[in-house]
Amino acid sequence: MVIVEKERINKYNTSIQIQEGRKIMAKYLFTFTLILLAVFARLLPHPPNVAPITALALFGGVYLDKKHTFIVPLAAMFISDFFIGIHSEMIWVYSSFVAIGFIGLWLRKNHTIVKTIMATVSGSVLFFVVTNFGVWVSSLSLYPHNTSGLIQCYVAAIPFFRNTLVGDAIFVGAMFGLYELAIKVVPSLRPQKQVI
Repeated sequence: MVIVEKERINKYNTSIQIQEGRKIMAKYLFTFTLILLAVFARLLPHPPNVAPITALALFGGVYLDKKHTFIVPLAAMFISDFFIGIHSEMIWVYSSFVAIGFIGLWLRKNHTIVKTIMATVSGSVLFFVVTNFGVWVSSLSLYPHNTSGLIQCYVAAIPFFRNTLVGDAIFVGAMFGLYELAIKVVPSLRPQKQVI
């Protein structure tokens, strides 16, 4: 009788371990898929500055494990930059996405539609300010290293900023909207609350 009970407990424990293993694999498959989709979106022809990376950084901050908040957008950038090309201002671009990831972590605790819109616009503005400052400060800059040159740099980048805002709004709307819809259909997709 004791042996039968031990076998039943072992089968139950094995079943639980298999279920947990499947959940972990599904989570990593989902994360890997996000990275691949972002890489493909950057590699396919698209208007300048219309890319899913800001959306991915915000999404990671809200829905993924905190450790993936920064890894996912940076991995997508690094992989796609391997094919697109490396440039001297990359540190500014990557830094802006790390900062946007922090906005996503803030949004995790303050998640409403209005605050998601605010976070999206903030991410777009942050990207614009940081990356164009990086262009201006670069030794390869076409702009003089004075206040006038900095202003010229930002003014010249305004058309790209428009694309950034539109692209970020579309990608954030699609990512957040589709994921929230998926959670309603499959409640087990809801992220676990994390203890800090």
